[in-house]
Amino acid sequence: MECEVGGVSVHYVEHGTGTPILMLHGSGVDHREMVGAMEPIFGEMPDYRRIYPDLPGMGRTPAPETINSSDDVVELVLGFVDGVIGDRDLLALGHSAGGYFARAVADSRRDQVSGLAVICPLVENPYDIPAHQVVHASGDLGDILAPDDRTEFEDYFVVHTPAMQERYQRFVAPAIPLADQAAMARIGERWRLSSGPEDGPPYPNPTLILTGRQDSAMGYASQWHLIEHYPHATFAVLDRAGHALPHEQGDLVRAFVTEWLRRVEEHRQT
Repeated sequence: MECEVGGVSVHYVEHGTGTPILMLHGSGVDHREMVGAMEPIFGEMPDYRRIYPDLPGMGRTPAPETINSSDDVVELVLGFVDGVIGDRDLLALGHSAGGYFARAVADSRRDQVSGLAVICPLVENPYDIPAHQVVHASGDLGDILAPDDRTEFEDYFVVHTPAMQERYQRFVAPAIPLADQAAMARIGERWRLSSGPEDGPPYPNPTLILTGRQDSAMGYASQWHLIEHYPHATFAVLDRAGHALPHEQGDLVRAFVTEWLRRVEEHRQT
């Protein structure tokens, strides 16, 4: 599906009906990673409309020269919300850079975004980032992946099993050659938002923040400072999980997301 936003054709897929949930992926991939992580959870739940866009310069959404900063990305995402969801209440869920943008959307539309969940979210001043380490390896990985993909997999995942390799091959690897590296570099030069997601008043609605104990991209310690901005947040650090946490700890993600959704529904009724 396509939605025209300011002259940019934003590609997206959606599943289900009901309360809209905006699902934002991280850098260098496309909507398929979030689909792979979230559909096993939401596919069993009625009444949720899951909307998965490709962010600019990734997947099938182009990034023209007019998009050259994270501010431009958020503006495009807000236009996408207006075009696809309108003024309905929605939830926002993001992984990695998508977690940064999801927080910005919630900050900008706090009266519309009734719940926020972020997984291994990008933060502006990360610290105490652990070195990459494999915490579990089992089974024969074989020669399924090309050498470059094998390197990417090994650098991304901290759980090296045939099941994790299959998830990488299915949900991550196909998006890598589609990424517009020049556009991503251009946006990356201005990746900090001019007004950070936590610069305004605290976000009052139910929030979930999940981090990986072995996340060598963003760590877990620096996300703790977010907690005061989200007075109704659950914060968790999951062992046996790196930046690929949605894949590596799928059962725990399901449990935390399910509990978050319950809190959102309770909050709506108050």
